[in-house]
Amino acid sequence: MNILYGSGNKAKVKNIRDIIKTCGLNVELYTIEDIGFHDEIEENGVTFEENSAIKARAIYKFCEEIGVKDKIIVTDDAGLCVDKLNGEPGVYTGRYAGDHPTQEENIGKLLKNLEPYQDMKDRTCKFVCVLTAILPNGEMLVERGECKGTIALQHGKLGGLTYSPVFIPDGFDKPMGDMDEAEYALVHNHRDTAMKQLMYRLQKLGY
Repeated sequence: MNILYGSGNKAKVKNIRDIIKTCGLNVELYTIEDIGFHDEIEENGVTFEENSAIKARAIYKFCEEIGVKDKIIVTDDAGLCVDKLNGEPGVYTGRYAGDHPTQEENIGKLLKNLEPYQDMKDRTCKFVCVLTAILPNGEMLVERGECKGTIALQHGKLGGLTYSPVFIPDGFDKPMGDMDEAEYALVHNHRDTAMKQLMYRLQKLGY
């Protein structure tokens, strides 16, 4: 199975590679850098599903133009949705505090908007990841994974995923950013869930 993953982000690529390994499938993983795709894709959808599909179609079109026909294109769109903020930051997760904000700016805006909600039961949220796969024949598959939790009252150690310093997964008492590797591995990860579901579907289709 040849998969072309629609990202050049080394951390994301490593994460996807590790997930595929746990599925025990024989997969050759490529990235957009391997095919020379450097176009800026305008993600103007209003849902994770729309943005993920926009990316997948753009890369599929590029592959058609350069004659790459043997790869399954996989793209994702992911973000944080906070219940009391009507699903914000949502599709604006990476640019919640404006264009090219720092981690501290995004977290700062989130915590400020949640100031009226100091009770942890009012700070529920979820990480969402939507994966879109386009098969060589043009067929599209979509999978969604979620990881539920709450937003901490103040951020922990900065670094890692943008909101990991404030995201406390259900069943834990500290943010993801403060977890050691063993604890982090126990977290029901949104990207893991979506990717494993997608691998299962591809396996059933004979790939």
